[in-house]
Amino acid sequence: MRVGGVILCSAPGRVGIIGNPTDMYGGTVISVTTQERAKCALRPAEGLTVACGGAELMIAGEADLQPAGDRLDMGRAILRHFGIGPDAGFRMELSTDVPVQAGMGGSAALIAAAVGALDRRYGWGLNPWAMAEMARRVEYRSLGVLCGYQDAHMAVFGGLSLIDCRGKASLEQAEDEPLATVEPLAAYVPELPLIAAHTGIKHHSGDVHRSPRDRWLEGDRAVIEGYEEIARLARLGKRALLDGDWRRLGALMNENHRIVADLGGSGPANERLIEAARSAGAFGAKLAGAGGGGTILALTTDPDRVRAALLEAGADRLFEPRPCEGLDVAAQAP
Repeated sequence: MRVGGVILCSAPGRVGIIGNPTDMYGGTVISVTTQERAKCALRPAEGLTVACGGAELMIAGEADLQPAGDRLDMGRAILRHFGIGPDAGFRMELSTDVPVQAGMGGSAALIAAAVGALDRRYGWGLNPWAMAEMARRVEYRSLGVLCGYQDAHMAVFGGLSLIDCRGKASLEQAEDEPLATVEPLAAYVPELPLIAAHTGIKHHSGDVHRSPRDRWLEGDRAVIEGYEEIARLARLGKRALLDGDWRRLGALMNENHRIVADLGGSGPANERLIEAARSAGAFGAKLAGAGGGGTILALTTDPDRVRAALLEAGADRLFEPRPCEGLDVAAQAP
């Protein structure tokens, strides 16, 4: 069954509070949404058109759905993944407020918004877990991004959540593997004193993750044991978060980052901002996602002082992550 009319869908970005990158290794993470969102609109139209960032293309055949190295490639990958062709009868418009390649789950949010819109149009009836798995499958298989499960699940479920990915370390999404366990925490955490700071350096998270992934697959004990410890820190972090014990949570975040940095997963721009935040009194500071640029996250009850320190250290942009709604789908009558 197809739904007519305009379909509007949005999904949030995210920052990893603690546990990342173990969502790629069968671990546990705690993550919170950003207030910035990615959006997909499906509008009735002749044929099939994809539009993003001022560029657009009418899809005339299979060749138009192949990667071209431009801003329309994500739309192409989504349409290609679902076998949607020139007779679809809609215009897909993609846009986002989440910074691109900033380690804030922007790609997953945009894909989740598109999957949500297509689910409404075609009446697939996907539940939230199936929606998150589908969005992650598009990113991993059709876009070729080496990614874990945190981004897609936060884009769909939203809020402040603990995500347990045990049994999902292969990344292949086999039919018999367990679904992620998503535990909402926002209702029990009235305050979340976080500031995120973008370094201004764009990165491709798949490139950042590849070397540690190779080492993990080769059985490197330092990587295996390090990620096991980070997952344990995330589970301990749940207690500190629910208790509002910011000093304890900050210490756990710092230890998470130390392990990641020792394994080569950070970068000079990240370290500069992290050190600035800690020197300004932040209880903890760490990568919000992948390293090599991107975004860092600071836990502080003195936000003005930490904001000033981050800007002085060269932060390109500051954000205030907060629990907010996940995937949101609305349909307007024809």
